[in-house]
Amino acid sequence: MEAMSDLPAVTPHKPAEPTPGMRTPLSAIDLLAFVCELFAFATLAIWGFASWLFPWNIVAGIAAPLAAIVVWALFVSPRAVLAVHPFVRALVELLVYASATIAWWSMGQAWVGLVFGAIAVTVGVIAGRRRFA
Repeated sequence: MEAMSDLPAVTPHKPAEPTPGMRTPLSAIDLLAFVCELFAFATLAIWGFASWLFPWNIVAGIAAPLAAIVVWALFVSPRAVLAVHPFVRALVELLVYASATIAWWSMGQAWVGLVFGAIAVTVGVIAGRRRFA
């Protein structure tokens, strides 16, 4: 067995930063998170158009996903307008996903809502943990 002094000296160093103007490459989790976002926005549009009577279906079908997109752009997007604590960011993300899940439940498609909610929360947790790393 070697003594501790015989081992090479290893010092930790900070990972290389991407060159200015360049982003880190996208991963499968990033793509899944993007698909979950799009599915949530589409769900809110479907809910708005299908669950309301004319002319309110036009208003709700446009306003519900638009409101979710604005909230997402303000707090959750990679280039968010407002820099908030990561837990606030996660809470807003969860709010959008929960609203899409509840929309499916209100349309009588509880299983679609449950499956989407489980997938979206799982992807969100994995993506959030990657941001902390």
